[in-house]
Amino acid sequence: MGFHRYIQSALKWLTPGIGLKRWLLLLACGIVFLSLGFSFLLKQSCTLSGLFYYLTFQFIPYGLRVGLLGLAGVAAVVIALFGLNRALLKPFTEADTEMVVNAVYRYRQRGRGPKIVAIGGGHGLSVLLRGLKRHTSNVTAIVTVADDGGSSGRLRRELGVLPPGDFRNCIAALADNEALTTQLFQYRFGDGNGLDGHSFGNLFITAMAEVTGSFERAILESGRVLAIQGRVLPSTLRDVTLMADLRAESAGVSRVSGESNITEANGVIKRVYLEPDDIPAYPEVVRALLEADLIVAGPGSLYTSVLPNLLVPDVARAVATSRALKVYVCNVATQRGETEGYSAGEHVAALEAHVETGLFPLVLVNDNLNVDFDAPAGVEMVSPDSPPDAKYRLVAADLVATAHPWRHDSNKLARVLLDLIGGQ
Repeated sequence: MGFHRYIQSALKWLTPGIGLKRWLLLLACGIVFLSLGFSFLLKQSCTLSGLFYYLTFQFIPYGLRVGLLGLAGVAAVVIALFGLNRALLKPFTEADTEMVVNAVYRYRQRGRGPKIVAIGGGHGLSVLLRGLKRHTSNVTAIVTVADDGGSSGRLRRELGVLPPGDFRNCIAALADNEALTTQLFQYRFGDGNGLDGHSFGNLFITAMAEVTGSFERAILESGRVLAIQGRVLPSTLRDVTLMADLRAESAGVSRVSGESNITEANGVIKRVYLEPDDIPAYPEVVRALLEADLIVAGPGSLYTSVLPNLLVPDVARAVATSRALKVYVCNVATQRGETEGYSAGEHVAALEAHVETGLFPLVLVNDNLNVDFDAPAGVEMVSPDSPPDAKYRLVAADLVATAHPWRHDSNKLARVLLDLIGGQ
């Protein structure tokens, strides 16, 4: 029965209207021509009579015969393969303006790119990923699971899932193109009973976690839906809460619980930490860090996006152990409620107050401060200043996005990082 179905399936390729038979016949003719030309090249004295005299072009001089047969064979094979390529792939692609071979070539080139691990969360990590995916598909985004605000916080509290918001943004950023599916993934409901404020992607990931039985599997399958260039991993699978000790203007040191409450408290952050603090890292995260060529922390909110990942003990140890080039990307502008008035050196000092000193030997900063934007109170361009005795190397470059000067330009940032790898 299995062999019979195999024969039936094979014969379907010869069904009228599929458009393959003509190319298969042309391919067969090309192979015959090449075979004749090659046989004549090996045996010059072969002489046939009768009908075969004409079928094998014996009436043409030897040298011209070999050349014509070879040329006709090569042309027929090339045209036939081109036609088969179009006939077979047309049902799967509508890329009329772009040859499939170019898409395959770019895919292979990205597959040979460096292994890069990006640590963070929020919009800053998404900006970085958009730039990196154009150069390599070996990108791993490590995302914090401490988010408790907005749609993610509601789903986390009501359904007990890990917050999907930052994962959704990273998956959309790594998508191969900004197609309708990607826009749908980022769509946010504006009204509706119970739907107000939720994004479709958050609901999709949450439903996928229920269907597949695990959050990590949901992220993997969601990435496949959008055909992302890379992968997105949670720093840990445990439910954690980001805590902060901060000094308020009207009181002493106070303790704030929850990522979303830290910036809203509008105090000076002294330190942040996780509860519980002895959580294990997701094993794939450790593996990715140890195998990386480049590890990038930031850009993104220092205290609420970057540090929550590095506060997972296994993650910090894996970064320290890895032989990769390690770069901390300082934000272009300060952030209200977190880094008001911080210079680049103060960003690094805050980072190293929480993790091992010298964990990131390179610090990438923006040196284009001649930008004009209507900055809200507490937001200003980060000055590229650092202490003269700093144990890290400061790398300065123009990283500003023209349209949004308080953010990084994804292409500029990716190019500088890749140049740093090439300059090792």
